[in-house]
Amino acid sequence: MTADTDEVLARVDGSVGLVTLNRPKAINSLTHNMVTILNRVLREWADDPHLTTVVLNGAGERGLCAGGDIVAIYESARAGGADARTFWFDEYLLNAYIARYPKPYVSLMDGIVMGGGVGVSAHGNVRVVTDTTKMAMPEVGIGFIPDVGGTYLLSRAPGLLGHHAALTGAPFGPGDAIAMGLADHYVPHEAMEAFTAAVVGEGVEAAVRAYEQEPPASQLAAQRAWIDECYAGETVADIVAALRGHAEGPANDAANLIMTRSPVSLSVTLEALRRAKKLDTLEDVLAQEYRTSCASLRSHDLVEGIRAQVVDKDRNPMWSPASLAAVTEQDVEDYFTPADPDLTFEEDK
Repeated sequence: MTADTDEVLARVDGSVGLVTLNRPKAINSLTHNMVTILNRVLREWADDPHLTTVVLNGAGERGLCAGGDIVAIYESARAGGADARTFWFDEYLLNAYIARYPKPYVSLMDGIVMGGGVGVSAHGNVRVVTDTTKMAMPEVGIGFIPDVGGTYLLSRAPGLLGHHAALTGAPFGPGDAIAMGLADHYVPHEAMEAFTAAVVGEGVEAAVRAYEQEPPASQLAAQRAWIDECYAGETVADIVAALRGHAEGPANDAANLIMTRSPVSLSVTLEALRRAKKLDTLEDVLAQEYRTSCASLRSHDLVEGIRAQVVDKDRNPMWSPASLAAVTEQDVEDYFTPADPDLTFEEDK
């Protein structure tokens, strides 16, 4: 079977299905059409007895996937949000399906892997990073909340490393991704083509044995002492105060970065991580994330954050509420109210 479209390329080589996200000029940012095609292709391949393995990669040199198409989200939010809600509904179903995929699902997490890119790769069962990997869940910078199962993964990272990644939105490298549980194997960028050929010719296990190398040391894991100490604060304001009171230079840098983010997004993200850690399954967390995503569509900060970062590019969002102190408990709780309808998985399985 071969299924080529403008935005997703799918082909079979031997017993391996190769699927490529194909919007290189946009660093393969996900559209609803891409989610629909990827879901269809994966389900067809799951049922094909001749196919043993799936490999996901991204077209171009810049990365696997920079996230969702946030300009489309911006336009939808300004028009009532119906298209964005439908996109997220289908995207999160796809994230859950990838997590339970019945065959080896090899994610080549080369270059930039952010937001929605994490959702289509980090739930796979064979996750490969390279020396060019630059991963992040940067949602708080646009007035949004980490989604696509991001709060599931980050809430389960060692200590409070995931809290640091979510609240700063800062990118991290391949060693950090492996240390936090978002990736499994390190293969040099220059070996990606040969590694893929080995998956096709010899199978996943043989390819990993032949090309896997020791990953770079995790910078975040090396700083876990102050991260665990500072991010244990009850509120985001407490966390920022602890960071600023710490002797470590990176702690102060983290505080400064956090304070550029949406105050309500930060507050909701912290609560979402804490709730996610107590939820049993990825599906439970995705259902919670669907609620926070839909609530973001009703907020001021999502439209304002995307405007400032991507539309007008003035990099000067005017957040509302304007400060952490101005965010109320009710503001946060409102993000967790049921969506209409809620995300469910019964018919999807």
